[in-house]
Amino acid sequence: MLATISAAIFSALIGIVILFQLALALGAPWGEYSMGGKFKGRYPPKMRAVAIMNAAVLAFIAIIALARAELIWPCLYSFSKTAIWVVVGFSVLSVFLNTATKSVWERRIWLPVALGMLITSFITAIG
Repeated sequence: MLATISAAIFSALIGIVILFQLALALGAPWGEYSMGGKFKGRYPPKMRAVAIMNAAVLAFIAIIALARAELIWPCLYSFSKTAIWVVVGFSVLSVFLNTATKSVWERRIWLPVALGMLITSFITAIG
């Protein structure tokens, strides 16, 4: 039960990040809240394409967590038993990068999200 709740919370958190990435791809002027604040305002076209790819990868990561908690696609359950640890590793990296960023706003907004993702992905993994 705890793993199920954690996977749902993880997916909600990553869903927020996916929506943020899609907003960047569509031209939202939030570049300073991502990528260390390197891009002020709107992302350039190349970075918009990167944001779309980021959103796709994040969606796949959410699918792994949901499959591990047996909430979707039972055919992926065996795969998710191992893949969830890659998700935990991704979450560790996300916490590290959001701690080390030069962008104060990125750290204030995304570090708590990354910490939540790390905690919930770990609980999902051991569940």
